[in-house]
Amino acid sequence: MARDPDTIQREIDQARDALAATLDQLGTKASPKRMVDNAKSSARSKLDEPKVKYALIGVGVLVGLLVIRGIFR
Repeated sequence: MARDPDTIQREIDQARDALAATLDQLGTKASPKRMVDNAKSSARSKLDEPKVKYALIGVGVLVGLLVIRGIFR
């Protein structure tokens, strides 16, 4: 059974629109700027956790003390 050319064209247009929408979504998800912003936000929230923050402060103090000890030896 032959299909109507108008129906075929309408299906092609719908498929094209769906593909364009999918490509737009992929472009948004894979945006380098968005990925960098997400990474910054994630790192910032991780560093704001008290156990991470205080551990980093402790490591910084230890390194500082070792540097000062090395200078005065």
